[in-house]
Amino acid sequence: MTTTDTVDLTTRAIVERIVREHVRRYIPRILVAIFFMGLVAGSTAGYAWLVQPILDEVFIEKDRGQLVWITVAVFLLFLVKGLSEYAQAVIMARTSMRIVADIRERVCRSLIRADLAYFHKASTGALIAGCMTNVDALQSTVAQTLTTMVKDLLTLIFLAAMMFYQDWVLGLISFFIFPAAFASVQRIGRKVRIRSREVAIEREHITGFISDMLRGIRHIKAYGQEGHHMARLGDRIHLLFRRSVRTVKTSESISPIMESLAGIAIGATIVYGGLKVIEGTTTPGAFFSFITALLLAYRPLKSFARLNNTLQQGLAAAQRVFALIDIRPAIQDRENARPLSVEGGTVRFDDVSFAYHDKPILDHVSFEAPAGQTTALVGPSGAGKSTALNLVARFYDVDRGEISIDGFDVRDVTLTSLRDAVAVVSQEVVLFNDTIEANIAFGKPNASPDEIQAAARIADAHHFIENLDHGYGTLIGENGIRLSGGQRQRISIARAVLRDAPILILDEATSSLDSESERQVQQALARLTSGRTSIVVAHRLSTIADADVIHVLNEGRIVESGTHDALLAHGGLYAQLSRLQPVEEEGVDGSARVP
Repeated sequence: MTTTDTVDLTTRAIVERIVREHVRRYIPRILVAIFFMGLVAGSTAGYAWLVQPILDEVFIEKDRGQLVWITVAVFLLFLVKGLSEYAQAVIMARTSMRIVADIRERVCRSLIRADLAYFHKASTGALIAGCMTNVDALQSTVAQTLTTMVKDLLTLIFLAAMMFYQDWVLGLISFFIFPAAFASVQRIGRKVRIRSREVAIEREHITGFISDMLRGIRHIKAYGQEGHHMARLGDRIHLLFRRSVRTVKTSESISPIMESLAGIAIGATIVYGGLKVIEGTTTPGAFFSFITALLLAYRPLKSFARLNNTLQQGLAAAQRVFALIDIRPAIQDRENARPLSVEGGTVRFDDVSFAYHDKPILDHVSFEAPAGQTTALVGPSGAGKSTALNLVARFYDVDRGEISIDGFDVRDVTLTSLRDAVAVVSQEVVLFNDTIEANIAFGKPNASPDEIQAAARIADAHHFIENLDHGYGTLIGENGIRLSGGQRQRISIARAVLRDAPILILDEATSSLDSESERQVQQALARLTSGRTSIVVAHRLSTIADADVIHVLNEGRIVESGTHDALLAHGGLYAQLSRLQPVEEEGVDGSARVP
C-alpha cells in the first residue's frame, strides 16, 4: 500500500486511534494543563461578572469603597489568566510535540523495516511527505484540538453559566444559534477533509518531482531539459495553488455564517434586554454584564466552529501517516527462527522459482556456491542474475524451492543473523553525506580507527584518503559526490572488508568504471574475495574469468555451467556473449586476456 492508497476511515476511528496509541500515556500531563485552562476560563467569566458592579456600584451609585476592591480584583484576574495561559500553552505545546515526535519515530521505524518491494512501488516524495509534512500537519491539529476542545469549552461553560444566572430567557435567546452553527460546521468540515486530502496528495507529487529533479540534475543539464522540467513543475505548483485556495475558501466559508448567526443573536439580546432596562426590571450593569459575557463567548464559539475544519485537515494528514505506520513487511522472522552460524558458507539454490508482479524471473534454478570459492552468474540483461543475489539475503522470498546456507534454509534463520553473514558490493554505491571514516564503518559503527584504516588498505583506498585535505575525516557530500567513481567503489569495498562477513555478494561492482579505476577496484576485490564464499554478477566477462565456476542464465534458467575456458570451448551462450565484448580486456592481474 502506498501513501495514496489509504482506506477512508471515519473521524471517530482516527481520533480514537490517536488517543489510544499516542495521547493516553500523556493524560496526567494533560490534566495539569486542563487545570490551568480552567483558571483561564474562570478568569474570562470573571471579567464579565465585574462589569455589573463597575456600572451599578461605581458609575451609577458612585461608591468609592467598591472602586478599590474592583480594581484589585481586575488586577488579580489578569495576573491569574496571564500565568495560567503561559502554563497551559507550554504544557500543551510540549505534549503535542512529544506526541508528534513519537508518531514521526513510528513512521520512520515502519519505513526502515519495510520490504524492498514496497520502496519499488512507493513514491519517494510521498514517503518524505509522510515523515515530515503530514506529521507536522498532525502536530498542529493535535495542539489546536486539545487546547480548543478543553480551554474554549470550559470558557463557554463558565460564560454560559453566568449568562443564565443573570437572565435565563436572554441565555436561551442567545444560544439558539448552536443548532444552526453545528449543522453548518458538519457540512463544511466534510468538504474541508476532501480538499485537504487533495492538497496533501499534490504536495507529495511535488516533493517527489523535486526529489527526482535534484537527483537527475546532471542529466537534465546535459540534455538541456531545464525549461521542460520547470514547465512541468510549474504546472504542479499551480495545481497545488488552486487546490489550496479552494481549501481555504471552503474552510473560511464558516466565517460569514458564524458572523450572521452571531449578529442575529446579539441583536435579539439587545432588543429584549434593552426593553427590560427601560421597563426597570433589570439594571444596566446586569444587562451589560450579560452582553460582555455574550461577546466574550463569541470567540471560543467561533473557535469551535473552526475546530472541525482544523480537525478534518489534520485527520486527512493522520490517515496518510497511519497508512505508513501500518506497513507490515512480508519478509519477517519465522516463528522459532534461530540465529545462523556459518561454518563454511556454502550457498545452495534448490529448484528456486521467483516472480515479481506475476512476471516470472527465475524458473527452477538450482546451483551451489561452494564455501570459500567464487561463483559467477552471467547472462543477458533481464536473465535474473541480480534477482538471485537479492534472494540470498532475503530482500525477497522465493516463491518455490529453497535457498540454504550450510544446509539451513534462509527462511528458518533470523534476518539479523542472515544479513550479518552477508556483505554486498554493488554497482550502485550508496554513500552518506558524512566522513569517509563513518562511511567505511557503516556496517560496524564501533570499529576502531586502526580497523578502519586496515580495511581501507585492503581496498586500495588508504593512499587516496590520506591525500585528501582532512584524511579520514573528509566530508564526501551526498552519495560521495566529491569522490570519483573508482574512489567511491573502493570505499564501498572497504566497508565490506570491515564487515568481515563470510559470504560476499558482488553485483556488477565494476561495470560503470573506467579501465584504470576498474583495475584498481579489481585488485581490491581479489583481496576481498580471498577465502570467502563469493557470488558475483558481472557484465564484463573478463572480471570473472578466474571464477571457480560460472553459471549462465537466460530467461530465468541456468543454460550452461563451467569454467571460463570450458564455456568458451563449449561455444554456447557464454561464448556468444564473450564475442560481443571487446576482443582484448584486462584480466584481474592487469595482463591482457583474450576471451
